[in-house]
Amino acid sequence: MSAEQPDMPELKIESGSGLQANVEPLQLGKRLREIRQSLGLTLEEAGKKTGLARSTLSKIENEQISPTFTAVQKLANGLQIDIPQLFAKPRSTMASGRRVLTKSGQGTPHPTSTYEHELLSTDLARKKMVPFKTRVRARSFDDFGDWVRHEGEEFLLVLEGELALYTEFYEPVAMVAGDSMYYDANMGHALVSLSEKDALVLWVVAR
Repeated sequence: MSAEQPDMPELKIESGSGLQANVEPLQLGKRLREIRQSLGLTLEEAGKKTGLARSTLSKIENEQISPTFTAVQKLANGLQIDIPQLFAKPRSTMASGRRVLTKSGQGTPHPTSTYEHELLSTDLARKKMVPFKTRVRARSFDDFGDWVRHEGEEFLLVLEGELALYTEFYEPVAMVAGDSMYYDANMGHALVSLSEKDALVLWVVAR
């Protein structure tokens, strides 16, 4: 197939040129002390909650020993936090407060020859995700001039009807309402409705 893919500027994904070149060194002990102190716990109290000795906690906080995975689990369970919180502090202590409501049927329409897209949350700029609903008009893979592909990763949830998901490196997969798929959007993909009525899907593209 040689035809160009449909032009859909709203769904183009920018490359990750803004990623930091350097990664900060892991300071688990310092992070553990910050969490313990934020909870108002002494070493003795934290030890009782986690089942780890006070001396062990002190050595971890002072970077004298590295905790085993079992110890990390005890820390997370005892302090009632998620394990990732031990390894990286939140980038910001304040929420951005961004939100936007898209009422049913009031998204931005973007029809193509194979899909009828309804773009959601279009009032928000610089989104990390691009959500949209789509009516799948195509009834054959031949309806597409070429594979649809773009940067990022994509989540697909079938809301209504039945469809076939074609992907470049796999056999087509039949999907019905409630089925979902997460995949690399750089891989060619296309949807074809199998039901008499056009299938309806929710798509979320992650930058």
